[in-house]
Amino acid sequence: MTPPPDPDALARFRDAVARRLGLQFGDDKDAFLADILRRHAAAIGLNDFWFLERLENPGSAPEWRALIQALTVTETYFFRNPAQFAALRDAARRDSPDRPLNILSAGCASGEEPYSIAMSLADCPAAIAAIDVNGAMLARAAIGRYSAWSLRETAPDRRARHFTASGNEFVLDPALRRAVSFEERNLAAEDAAFWRPGAFDVVFCRNVLMYFAPVIARQAIARIARSLNPGGLLFLGHAETLRGLSGDFDLRHTHGTFYYQRKPVLAPAEARDAPPPDPIWDRVPQAVDGAGDTGLAWYEAIAGAAQRIRNIVTRPPAAAPTPLAAMDAGTAQPVAHAMALMADEHYAEALALLQGLPPDRAAQSDALFLRGVLMMHRGDVAGAEGICETLLRRDGDGAGAHYLMALCREAHGDRDAAARHDRHAASLDPDFAMPRLHLGLLARRAGDQAEARRELARAETLLEAEEASRLLLFGGGFGRDALRALCRAELASAGGAP
Repeated sequence: MTPPPDPDALARFRDAVARRLGLQFGDDKDAFLADILRRHAAAIGLNDFWFLERLENPGSAPEWRALIQALTVTETYFFRNPAQFAALRDAARRDSPDRPLNILSAGCASGEEPYSIAMSLADCPAAIAAIDVNGAMLARAAIGRYSAWSLRETAPDRRARHFTASGNEFVLDPALRRAVSFEERNLAAEDAAFWRPGAFDVVFCRNVLMYFAPVIARQAIARIARSLNPGGLLFLGHAETLRGLSGDFDLRHTHGTFYYQRKPVLAPAEARDAPPPDPIWDRVPQAVDGAGDTGLAWYEAIAGAAQRIRNIVTRPPAAAPTPLAAMDAGTAQPVAHAMALMADEHYAEALALLQGLPPDRAAQSDALFLRGVLMMHRGDVAGAEGICETLLRRDGDGAGAHYLMALCREAHGDRDAAARHDRHAASLDPDFAMPRLHLGLLARRAGDQAEARRELARAETLLEAEEASRLLLFGGGFGRDALRALCRAELASAGGAP
């Protein structure tokens, strides 16, 4: 039997990985890290202690290159989150018709992302750079040979136009391979020569920050912000957010997706280097030492979220978006514009926009529903409930309307009706996390710990894959990580696994 890992060696290895690569591994990854440590130490004939000594010496690059291949996540595919490529394409056509856009794919792995960018901009001038810390993946990217699995989300016409079948693989068009330049670089390392001010118009850094320690993520985003032109775009993965990491960007919503736009002026260096005030984990309603009910109803947490963020309803009006942000934010798509304002925490402006619509447009279900959500955020329970009643009379099968009505009924102290609406919402859409979370909180307050454990565990699982747009609408100002942390805290208080 393999002996358990030495705790001191494991802690030292974890710290070395965090310092060198920025990667953060929790205690649940102890067995994974211990296996990697043992295998790589044995491969060069050293025990754990002397291997760690070697890693901390300047000449350890070969060992780190081998470790990087074992520690980094390399799973990706072409046109992952296609709406982001549509947003990029419209930005290029609208705002850079004559000069090439300078685009960076950071954490590009085996190249599917930068090549997807190149295909999306085949008729637009663009200079595309791609970086990754994993040299083996970059070598694969340069070759440009891919499996059918990597092309699973690629439209057949694009596959036929840009790839040639070769046995069980598909070979990328040489012209597209030449359109992307690959470099081995560590996103967690300071590199002033690369991160030059104004070097890029667009940066894709998707599904990278989620693996970084918070301080490393904050530093990486500060470098990206400095290297982006004012108004430049930053695309993150669907489960990632800049909240708690940077105040240098505005959140945008067009083409059915979210991304960020760099502000015209960056915050002072000392402000960027310090953790922003009001980080997301400070705004999660926590159970009291695992000892029972907090006394805080979930509808109260949602209604108060805006005030806890930054007194949102009294803040100055949002600045007019710069050209790269203006894609779909006009009157032709008022609900998309209102959602973008809401995403940027301009609740009052979003509500004013919807209230100023022509009567016919304001009465349509999408605009009406978003008004109800915004009213709940501002604590106008009666207004939100009236809208829910209208929507449910029109279509009793709206999962979102049932969930919003559950919050309204809880506000009136009618927990039984709230639970009924939550169950209806969950039955209509089994992947909808928020009614499960609300049911778990209601059960906790009612003393039904078994029910609470079931619903909270289900909610935490569903939140992992919940759509970003639905988190914006129903998360009450809390992000994915904060909501999952809430589930875990409440689950622990209900006697479940923390």
